[in-house]
Amino acid sequence: MNPDRRPIRPTDPRVRAYTEAQITTLLAELHERGRKFGIVWPSSGTDRTIDGRVLVRFGTAPSTTLLNLLNLLLDAERTADQAPERGDPWAS
Repeated sequence: MNPDRRPIRPTDPRVRAYTEAQITTLLAELHERGRKFGIVWPSSGTDRTIDGRVLVRFGTAPSTTLLNLLNLLLDAERTADQAPERGDPWAS
């Protein structure tokens, strides 16, 4: 994770502003970005809302887990884009 960015805590009050529709959209983005790295969450979706916070269905995680995973994937994409191109290691 970017050293300038701290993970979002499940108790962060900003999380209450996310709607179920927004979390569903973020899950779609997680699927798309994760696929590039071979990471797949086939059964993820929204679960329910507790105390104003939408839970995500991969182990009934708080939506902050989703946001933190997206931040990690974005950082990984940036790093991959900055890395020099490598040829096929098996080519002679």
